[in-house]
Amino acid sequence: MGARYDLPEADAFTRTYWGAAARGVLLLRHCGTCDRVHHYPREFCPRCWSEDVSWSPATGRATLHTWSVVHRNDLPPFKDRTPYVAAVVDLAEGPRMMTEIVDCAHEDLRAGLELEAVFLGGVPRFRPRRGAGAVGGG
Repeated sequence: MGARYDLPEADAFTRTYWGAAARGVLLLRHCGTCDRVHHYPREFCPRCWSEDVSWSPATGRATLHTWSVVHRNDLPPFKDRTPYVAAVVDLAEGPRMMTEIVDCAHEDLRAGLELEAVFLGGVPRFRPRRGAGAVGGG
């Protein structure tokens, strides 16, 4: 089997993040100096440059900001998964995150759609939130 472009390459710093994701927990970084959270994980705050940052569990709730239905991707294993939805979501805690939307018919996608995190193969993805009046599909 060749290279897989859908799996993370954890390093010493991101191992905590990917370990939590494997357990179904989305982690963000919280700055103790300016009291803001950020994503993607960095060893310093991208707003005030403080190194006083720590891991903080997120609620796993988000809203859909924008998306694109990908019909062609020749990288393994995406070629066999098309079409899929690449998206940017607004996490409830504030930061935006690039992700994939699952368990939702493409025609049901809309800006502001309420989402919840799901962890497929230890990678956070999002689906319409159950019980929030979100439309679902397949």
